Amino acid sequence: MKTRTLVILTLILCIVIGTSATMPQQDEKKQPEYKNLKVLPKKISHDDLDKVMDHYNAALGVKCNFCHVRNEQTKKLDFASDAKEEKLIARSMMKMTNKLNVKNFGEKKDQYNQAVMEVSCTTCHRGKSHPEG
Repeated sequence: MKTRTLVILTLILCIVIGTSATMPQQDEKKQPEYKNLKVLPKKISHDDLDKVMDHYNAALGVKCNFCHVRNEQTKKLDFASDAKEEKLIARSMMKMTNKLNVKNFGEKKDQYNQAVMEVSCTTCHRGKSHPEG
């Protein structure tokens, strides 16, 4: 009886191992390949990009369509497009704040080799799309 149980368990184990070996392996969570990132790192994670964009939305009191155009065919935002001037201005502002932080607050950098933000959008915008003069 013990031998028969041992043989059955061994067969079941072989079937499980054989089946799992032939199943396709799931890739690790693939990072999206973003198009047209010029200031932010190209290998930024989806979560980190969302955090950055959420910060901009809050700092300027705007929504995504403030900088991003809507594709009328797909009815979705075209995040890669440079059609809106606000997106181009945002890039120059990102470079400016990064430069200010590196120059004035040392070489503190984050995981993407960007200066840790001491001066940020909120410093001037304070929740408004256009800062007061």
